[in-house]
Amino acid sequence: MTGSLPGRPETSPGAKTAPLPPDVRDRVQRVLGAPTLHAISRAPNRIKRLLLGGHSITIDGNTLDTTLQLMLATSRVSGREGLILSEDVVTARRRINALAARFPRVKADVTLTEVSVPGPGGDIPALHIRSAGDDGAPLLVYYHGGGFVEGGYETHGNLCEVICQQAGVQVLFVDYRLAPEHKAPAAVDDAYAAYLWAREHAAELGADPARVAVGGDSAGGNLAAVVALRARDEGVPSPLLQLLLYPITNFAGRTRSMGLFADGFFLRRWDMDFAQDKYVGDSGVDPTDPRVSPLLADDLSGLPPSILVTAGFDPLRDEGRQYAEALRAAGNTVDAREFGSLIHAFPNFFGLGGGAATATYEIISALRAHLSRS
Repeated sequence: MTGSLPGRPETSPGAKTAPLPPDVRDRVQRVLGAPTLHAISRAPNRIKRLLLGGHSITIDGNTLDTTLQLMLATSRVSGREGLILSEDVVTARRRINALAARFPRVKADVTLTEVSVPGPGGDIPALHIRSAGDDGAPLLVYYHGGGFVEGGYETHGNLCEVICQQAGVQVLFVDYRLAPEHKAPAAVDDAYAAYLWAREHAAELGADPARVAVGGDSAGGNLAAVVALRARDEGVPSPLLQLLLYPITNFAGRTRSMGLFADGFFLRRWDMDFAQDKYVGDSGVDPTDPRVSPLLADDLSGLPPSILVTAGFDPLRDEGRQYAEALRAAGNTVDAREFGSLIHAFPNFFGLGGGAATATYEIISALRAHLSRS
C-alpha cells in the first residue's frame, strides 16, 4: 500500500492475543524497572516464565518463545515497540541504532576493513569481515534489513561477525542507499553492483572467487533474491547460494500471516506500510515489478540454491513460504526452515539466548554445510 499512511498500527484477531494482561505488564515493570536486555539474557527460563505470570502466547499452532515474549513485553512497557520507531526517518534510524546497542553482543574474533564499491549512484560503502586462517574461504555478500529505510552495521554487524567466524566465510557487508532519499530501485542497483564487484575482487580480498554467495534478512533478503534473478537474466555467473532470511518477496500481496501478526511481534503492519511508502511510493516502480517483488517474476527457473528461513510469528511468514514453494516448483534447490516459536528479525536478538540463539546457530551451521559442499 502506498500513499497516505494510517496513524496507528492495524490490529487483527490474532494480534489481540499478543498484549500482556495488565497484571503481567505491571509485574514486568515492577520487577525489572527499566530492564536491561543483558538481564533478560542471563535470566533462567523459570524466572522469565515467573515474570510473565505463566502467560504464554499461542497463535496458529505455535507458542511464542519465552525469551522473545519477555523482550517484547519490556519493549511495550518502555513504549518502544516495532521496527520503525518514529515517522521521522532520521529519528527512526537513530532510535533503532540505540536499541541495537542495548543488546548483548556475541564475541567474534574478526577483522574489519572498509572498502569502497563503485556503484551507479556513487561509491557504495562496505565492510569486509574476515577471521584468522580464512584464506580461500567463500565470500558472502550481505544486505541488511530495516525496511529499506534504516539499519546498517550498528544493527546487523554483530550477526555478520558471528556468521563470518562460525560459518567459515568472509563477509562483504554492503551499506546500500536507503529510502526515502533514494527510492527503488536504488537499493537493488547498489546490491547488484556490490555482487559484481565482489566476484571480480574476491581473490584480492583473500576469498574464493568461485564461491561467492549472497544473503540478507527481510529487506536484505529481498535484495539478495533480486540480485540472483538479475544475475541470471543478465547472463553473469550466479551466486553460489542465496541465504534468504524471512525475505520480503511480494509488495503487492496481503497474506494471512500479515493479519495474524499485524501488531505486537516487533514487525508491525504499520512498519511495513511505512517502509513500502518510503521505498516504492512515488518511485515509478510498480509494487508488482520483480525488481521489488521477486515472487511475481514470470520465470523463477535457473536460480542458485537457497536457504530460506521463515518465523512462525512473522507477518512475512506466508510470503516466505510462497517463495520457497515457487522456487521449488521452478526446479530450484531450496532448504526451507521455519522456526515456529520465533518472530521477525530473531537473529538480531540472538545475544539474548533462548530460541533465537538456537535457531541462528542452526542457520549458520546450514550455511557452512551448503558452502562446504559446493
